[in-house]
Amino acid sequence: MRDPGWGRVGPAVAGPALRGPYAGRVRETELWRRLEAELGPDYVRSWASSQVMAELGGRTVQEALADGLEIKAIWRACWAVLELPDRLR
Repeated sequence: MRDPGWGRVGPAVAGPALRGPYAGRVRETELWRRLEAELGPDYVRSWASSQVMAELGGRTVQEALADGLEIKAIWRACWAVLELPDRLR
């Protein structure tokens, strides 16, 4: 089942997926929301600036964002490193 948070603006709503320039793309705010949910608000930024991931080409989350890597790829790397359940992929 597709998580309704990906590719949508605001709360998940019934109906077609978002159209336009953000269609099918993960928003940076959604990445931070998900990371904060897993790591907590006090630790998330520290982790994102210090955890180097091979999946991101030896970058941290902060570096990957600055380098313009696709946010969905960044989330998938975080998902793998944090060993999160499949339902959060």
